[in-house]
Amino acid sequence: MGNLLVNTRDQQFAIFEQFGMDKIFESEEYGGYSKDDILMILNEAEKMAVNVIFPTLKESDHEGCTYKNGVVNVPKCFHEPWKKYTEGGWLNPMDSPDVGGQGLPHMAGWAAYEILSAANYAFGMYGGLTHGAANMINTHGSEELKNKYMYKMFSGEWGGTMCLTEPGAGSDVGALKTTAKRLPDGKFLITGTKIFISSGENDLVPNIIHPVLARIEGDPAGTKGISIFIVPKIRVNDDGSLGEPNDVKCGGIEHKMGIKGSATSTLNFGEDGNCIGELMGEERAGMRIMFQMMNEARLGIGMQGVCLSSAAFQHAVAYAKERIQGVPVWEMMNKNAKAVPIINHPDIRKKLMWMKSHVEGMRSMMIFIAYCMDRSKISKTEQEKADWEGYIELLTPIMKAYCTDKGFLICSMAMDVYGGYGFCSEYPVEQFTRDEKIATIYEGTNGIQALDLVGRKLGQRKGANVMNMAGLIQKTIAKAKAVPEFAKTTAYMEEASNALIDLAMFFAGAGKAGDFLAPIYNACKFLEIMGDVVVGNFLLDAAVIAQEKLNAMYEAKGLTTVGKQKGFQREDQEAAFYAGKVASAKFFANENLTTVKARCQAIKDGDKSALELVDLGFTI
Repeated sequence: MGNLLVNTRDQQFAIFEQFGMDKIFESEEYGGYSKDDILMILNEAEKMAVNVIFPTLKESDHEGCTYKNGVVNVPKCFHEPWKKYTEGGWLNPMDSPDVGGQGLPHMAGWAAYEILSAANYAFGMYGGLTHGAANMINTHGSEELKNKYMYKMFSGEWGGTMCLTEPGAGSDVGALKTTAKRLPDGKFLITGTKIFISSGENDLVPNIIHPVLARIEGDPAGTKGISIFIVPKIRVNDDGSLGEPNDVKCGGIEHKMGIKGSATSTLNFGEDGNCIGELMGEERAGMRIMFQMMNEARLGIGMQGVCLSSAAFQHAVAYAKERIQGVPVWEMMNKNAKAVPIINHPDIRKKLMWMKSHVEGMRSMMIFIAYCMDRSKISKTEQEKADWEGYIELLTPIMKAYCTDKGFLICSMAMDVYGGYGFCSEYPVEQFTRDEKIATIYEGTNGIQALDLVGRKLGQRKGANVMNMAGLIQKTIAKAKAVPEFAKTTAYMEEASNALIDLAMFFAGAGKAGDFLAPIYNACKFLEIMGDVVVGNFLLDAAVIAQEKLNAMYEAKGLTTVGKQKGFQREDQEAAFYAGKVASAKFFANENLTTVKARCQAIKDGDKSALELVDLGFTI
């Protein structure tokens, strides 16, 4: 079934041909699944996305969420899809059957989420926040908390949030003012205000479970003094039924540029002095516990970059094939030349190729992270498990920041393909662009992700994660060197990889010398460079596989000339697909990797104009 959201053939390539899910099926954990099972599940996800969720995109954006007297109504069109979504088990397909999940491999689950999220990301956020909160309770909560809240959250009967941000404590979480006062029965009175809370209040579910960061009275300032509490909107009786309201009030919702169907709320806890919270985990371990959900959310937001850029690209290609305007450049002097679809124009074609290569490369990185999750889960030794989890740790800030930065550019470029119509609500690409922009900002701005990369992730495990990634890239380069078609592309890849490693060593040297300014000042540029190298690696790896498949096809049909091979590609969808994978790698390398060495050198040259300019110099 074709769709204008996600190239499912490319998903299948990454899952089965590039990363080999078949290996996962050999494990005890996932031995109950087969390729046919996965394809059936992904087909059902596609049906849900295309037939149930995508029809809500425009309507939910137009209607938005409404607030009146503390009550938040989500778009009416969300209610029936939410019921189908949760009843279909799409809220937690990768979790254990013990908690109501399907035990699906992460590679398959993420592929399903990509297309479900692409259909309407604002809708998907309600499930994403609920899953994250429930999963955190599953990992860190007591049996009492699990029985009381988790199961109804995983089923979608109740919702969930993540309550960190406060009016004076956004990125600086340690400055929070929300307090927790100890009660004789071991529970706590919670008092404070949280802002920008996605899904904070809504009428999709009768109860919402809030994990709230707060400081117990008397605990130290900063992040070390923060604990985490489970605070339900409605108190839950011992028999599991809903009791009285828990003094959690919605003070309003934000009126946003995009994701208008997502209720972004201000929540006031304990206005009447009667908000009860239950401690989760140990006291003063709040940030460590919350990081589980934060990292899950960061990867999910990276997926937002992938899925919305995928949808924008798919729509742009379809439009470019249909929109008739202008004559081909080679017919410019022919007065009788007929107008052609705009996909024939070089500038449009290059835009589409830029979008295609980035979307495919980012999707490949996304599936690789999911692959690492699966390999970690079935690892036989602690060392093996640590190595796979190391890839995830290293790539999380890149997945979040790189994919959302490029995602926004791709959505904007899709608007350019549409021309003036792209700026009009008649077509969905302008909404994709608006919905995508927030992804570069929330869950830690991309600047914060860059600081996390250079300040924490590069040095984790004494640099072992970085070296493992470098080793993976070297393996790709070695494989590609054996394929004559990739001589130039491989050379670009090798030069870029070496330049990146050299820059990382430069940062390490600067840090040892006490010069932390160089990596901090250039953190965003470093993340983009590393993102280019990592994505370029996955594209090249995919291209080697695709070229092997193409060569086998050509040999089987006796196609020995370029002309005959091109003709075959025009007639055979599979051949065209594999040729597209090869083209993506070559194009990306030429566009992105050829500039890496120069960008690295520019960082090492040490220009600090932005820092040296006096504040007054920024004014008119």
